[in-house]
Amino acid sequence: MRLVFAGTPAVAVPTLRALAAHHEIVGVVTRPDAPLGRKRVLTPSPVAAVADELGLPVIKAARLDDDATARITALEADLGVIVAYGGIVREPLLSAPAHGWINLHFSLLPAWRGAAPVQRALIAGDAQLGVSVFQLVPALDAGDVYAMRTVGIPSDATADAALAILADDGAGLTVDVVAGIADGSAVAVPQQGEASLAPKLTLEDGSLDWSQPLSAVFSRYRGVTPEPGAHTTVDRARLKILSAAPSAEGTALAPGEIHGTKAAVLIGTADGALEVTRVQPAGKGAMNAADWWRGLRADQSVRAGS
Repeated sequence: MRLVFAGTPAVAVPTLRALAAHHEIVGVVTRPDAPLGRKRVLTPSPVAAVADELGLPVIKAARLDDDATARITALEADLGVIVAYGGIVREPLLSAPAHGWINLHFSLLPAWRGAAPVQRALIAGDAQLGVSVFQLVPALDAGDVYAMRTVGIPSDATADAALAILADDGAGLTVDVVAGIADGSAVAVPQQGEASLAPKLTLEDGSLDWSQPLSAVFSRYRGVTPEPGAHTTVDRARLKILSAAPSAEGTALAPGEIHGTKAAVLIGTADGALEVTRVQPAGKGAMNAADWWRGLRADQSVRAGS
């Protein structure tokens, strides 16, 4: 198959590599170089870097406008494959490849249509996560599904770790679907069930509510880590929580009450305590939570969320 691939972040890289090993990639579409780091150095996207490594032609486009559409259409691809590109494919580009476009999405569709499916699933405490490969249509993540697979995710995995696992598994599933489209055996079926939406996370989504049960607090921590980051307020200053887990200790704490130990900090919820091991205070670097608490020049009765 002659394929055009569209993707930008690291989670799209496993699929690009897998497809390049089996098919002719006639073009890779990705977002333009972006400023990264404290010095804001213009840096190619992870997909652009791998495409360059593989010697594949790259089209960098912030959006799929008329110019990008013309350049992609000229590639005369049999099929388009998109994984987290970061832009919308509209007509006439949607119909330009002979077999249209397929999309690898990191949810069990129709659950969590949108930009942050894994993050929203973790926040919601979903017991199962997975991947879907579907036919791209104008409506958001609503096309018929070629294949879907539930993927085992560790119960303590944060969003970045879960995405990495799903990306690797989804790459193989996408290769299988492309092979089926190539030989005519692939069949797409309409999505079944009630749809839910997964809009992009905001900074406020990372705010932890200590009045909720421990399971809900930990689920939100998992879903917003590393971005936009779990956080709370202590003595009117924002504190980012970088590493945490449900506490196995039987310490009884009120919601938001903080108890320091030699190795960690415990923060009370409605029915248990979250053990915080690494934090980042506002304007400072990351540090061990116990060191932060011992060095806090404040009344030690201060609570999280205050």
